[in-house]
Amino acid sequence: MEVAQEEKKKKMKILCLHGFRTSGSFLKKQISKWDPSIFAHFDMDFPDGLFPAGGKSDIEGIFPPPYFEWFQFEKDFTEYTNLEECVKYLCEYIMSKGPFDGLLGFSQGATLSALLLGYQAQGKVLKDHPPLKFFISISGSKFRTPDICDVAYKDPIKAKSVHFIGDKDWLKLPSQDLATAFDNPLIIRHPQGHTVPRLDARLDC
Repeated sequence: MEVAQEEKKKKMKILCLHGFRTSGSFLKKQISKWDPSIFAHFDMDFPDGLFPAGGKSDIEGIFPPPYFEWFQFEKDFTEYTNLEECVKYLCEYIMSKGPFDGLLGFSQGATLSALLLGYQAQGKVLKDHPPLKFFISISGSKFRTPDICDVAYKDPIKAKSVHFIGDKDWLKLPSQDLATAFDNPLIIRHPQGHTVPRLDARLDC
């Protein structure tokens, strides 16, 4: 028992944030297509979004409910609702469940993860939490309002980052733009769309 606990202590802890109107369980299923050995040294946490889905989910009929969202936004992605509440909730979650070593996010979860990293780097949030060391972004993007951009992306974010970008993803260009917010990002391109890609020979770094 003590040995198992000691091994768990040695694992790096990752907070994994799901996409819009899905769930932590769905993100866990999404990345289950990756070789399990990748996660052998990580303790991964898959929380559900703060708010129940406020509309139809794209995974209805594919994966069972309930579905959640982290915050709400207008179609042009320049107006947000409940974002401050969401950031506060996640900071409290990180402080109570952590410390965490890094973040992994898909779509809305990746966008939110990058925001937390940028805000922490600028001293806006998580001042009493060790610096988050790394970030895995799958189909992420930047926020677009100046009041957020001028803080979160003011300087290149130093955390090591990997960005999965799909050739057929409707967020391809925004994902590329998000990568520019990081210092020396590793970009991995895949031929698929808005999805978690399989890790095989078709990936292009």
